[in-house]
Amino acid sequence: MKVLMLGWELPPHNSGGLGVACYNLCKALAKRDVAIDFILPYQADHGIPFMNVTAAMPHNVVDIIKAGIAYDSYKYILANGREEWHDITDLQRLYEIAVGQIVAERSYDIIHAHDWLTFRAAIRAKQILGCPVIAHVHSIESDRAGGNRGNPFVREIEELAFHVADKIVAVSDFTRQAIVREYGIPLDKIAVVHNSLEQEEIVPLEYPLVTTYQYLAALRAQGWRVVSNIGRLTIQKGLPNLLRAAQIVIQKEPKTMFLIVGSGEQYLELVQLAADLGIAKNVIFTGFQRGKAWRDAFAIADLFVLPSVSEPFGLTPLEAAAYGTPSLISRQSGVAEVLHSALKVDFWDINEMANKIIAAVRYWPLREELLHGAARELERLSWNDAADKVIALYERHRPAGAAA
Repeated sequence: MKVLMLGWELPPHNSGGLGVACYNLCKALAKRDVAIDFILPYQADHGIPFMNVTAAMPHNVVDIIKAGIAYDSYKYILANGREEWHDITDLQRLYEIAVGQIVAERSYDIIHAHDWLTFRAAIRAKQILGCPVIAHVHSIESDRAGGNRGNPFVREIEELAFHVADKIVAVSDFTRQAIVREYGIPLDKIAVVHNSLEQEEIVPLEYPLVTTYQYLAALRAQGWRVVSNIGRLTIQKGLPNLLRAAQIVIQKEPKTMFLIVGSGEQYLELVQLAADLGIAKNVIFTGFQRGKAWRDAFAIADLFVLPSVSEPFGLTPLEAAAYGTPSLISRQSGVAEVLHSALKVDFWDINEMANKIIAAVRYWPLREELLHGAARELERLSWNDAADKVIALYERHRPAGAAA
């Protein structure tokens, strides 16, 4: 089975969970003898041995450099030495053209495309190759717009791709229902393949444990509690509601610190909101973190909170459980379908969010019960199950007579 995989990022050059999910799914597929050409929109060394990772280089371009950790802009180095900067809209168009040039000289059984940024390229590849397209949906525009309609340009691409695709894969039933609601796609065209977490992929904490967050460790030794959130600071993630709930928590449990790890367009807004709510001394914003600092942000916390307005899946509560921290998660999330040993709340219910945070920071037995249950659930999760479901879709949709 030879698969053209179209994606926008891979670790360690990723800005969020999309790249992590693509990496782990492809690793599991490769174990089942699926040959994968993964085409990215930028040039970088990923050190991935189980698939062929290449950049979609337009004609006369010798290098594409991703600017920072976000999707905002990319620098193109041309053969004549000239530099060009392209925003996300231009890059998507150039990626589509370059993918078309690449596939014209190759053959594949299946095209597997991840999220709207790759969908136009997938449609072009299908026109050239004539093979089926699997549109893998990690989020839709209404998710990213916090439940609003969002960018009409993006919606148009999503709608076209959903109709052209031979099969749609949604990362949760929550997302499956959203695709039906937003775009009128028949329910039976959409398969659910949940994201997962492999225990072997969890980098262990360093022992003897010296945390990155020494200040918080010192406070904990004095009886303080820590509540963390790790993710992008965007409207989708519901951080303003978490801060408003934090204000209620701090009024009743003043020895509670909130650790906010991540970057995004809401960063300054959230810093200002914490000040306006009078809780700035109880909130720490770290910016984007990787490696040890990222792992320690889970481990230092007594509770992890995912307050998302609309979260197609949400890997971070699973990662929190792997590092010994129970979670409070939004009911408007896909991870709620696989993680049952977690507190749950509607994203908009600030008072209930505060009540459940208070319960978790007050009562050690509650935290222990949640964590033990989550640990048992993690043992049953595997990307191998996701890979099996995806391969079954490949087999069902690839052209008759294609090589087995």
